Amino acid sequence: MTYLNIDHIGITFDTDHGPLNVLNGVALKVDKGEFVSLIGHSGCGKSTVLNIVAGLLTASTGGVLLENREVNEPGPDRAVVFQNHSLLPWLSVYDNVRLAVDTVFKHSKSKQERHDWTLHNLELVHMTHALQRRPDEISGGMKQRVGIARALAMEPKVLLMDEPFGALDSLTRTHMQDSLMDIQARLNNTVIMITHDVDEAVLLSDRIVMMTNGPSATVGEILHIDLPRPRHRLHLADDPKYNHYRAAVLKFLHERHAQPDVPVAATARNEAPRLRAVG
Repeated sequence: MTYLNIDHIGITFDTDHGPLNVLNGVALKVDKGEFVSLIGHSGCGKSTVLNIVAGLLTASTGGVLLENREVNEPGPDRAVVFQNHSLLPWLSVYDNVRLAVDTVFKHSKSKQERHDWTLHNLELVHMTHALQRRPDEISGGMKQRVGIARALAMEPKVLLMDEPFGALDSLTRTHMQDSLMDIQARLNNTVIMITHDVDEAVLLSDRIVMMTNGPSATVGEILHIDLPRPRHRLHLADDPKYNHYRAAVLKFLHERHAQPDVPVAATARNEAPRLRAVG
């Protein structure tokens, strides 16, 4: 059974200029524990795909199944980490995570268990030294660590990340990438991440899903990243396979930019039986 099945989703929005079809037949099957990156030019609908999986938007056609159950609303089984950390500014680091823990586990964990679980997830992202600080007292990278801890604390089946490191400086970004690889290796999370960074996509992913340009965007190509884990960026710098994957993504993006209207056939192995239309 497919763990997460994004089954030929399409979505059309009403605008002042008439209907706008943003996605058309996006199909992708994701295995449990897999790390998948979505990449493509701005406006290709990457965030729209993520929001449909999160249940924040309803597809006009097709649908999403998680463990064979239809996704039609937000839920704690799908946690989202945005580029903007979205921490509550009046709460401490500890309380920002504890609020999520209390919301999800109020009836299944005792007060002490919820305290211990909050600390455990902050320890995963190395933030236990700043428990009582508020968001305006910590750096951008630390805020993102807290956002990731809050998402992980919900024990989601799928972690959805929308350019989580896009606003960070390059050094902080590399540290966050390394931390995410360590956490994913330890927890075996299923992760779908949007990125514009080709090196980030190749370093982190099991597969890279390259989207065609919008409107009516869809899956253009899917690249399997066959690099052993754990991965070390310095070791990969001169690795021929790493550079081959990097070049393949750059080539796709360059060709889509140069010829935006040329259709690219979706990979056949991602075809799946169609679900009923949602919405």
